[in-house]
Amino acid sequence: MIKLIILIFCFSFDKNDYLCRHKFNYPNMDKDINRIKVVLAEKKRTNKWLAEQLGCAPTTVSKWCTNACQPPMETYIRIAKLLEVEIDELLNKKYVTSI
Repeated sequence: MIKLIILIFCFSFDKNDYLCRHKFNYPNMDKDINRIKVVLAEKKRTNKWLAEQLGCAPTTVSKWCTNACQPPMETYIRIAKLLEVEIDELLNKKYVTSI
């Protein structure tokens, strides 16, 4: 039974979605944890461009931009370098001060 569950998990796992592993559900907090979408717009870049630069699926970047999930810290650092901004510009200051 356990082998069957593991096998099903392996086939259903999206290999391009590994960068989208941090799902947050904090009640009474602003759900917009990151500002990736805003910074991309300010820099006149697209989700597709960022996905190509990072070597991940456009759907993964879309999930970050909608705050459905958050990228790992290493990816935040790479995004900041690609967009030529400080890492704190990628984070919603309301969220950071509320934790």
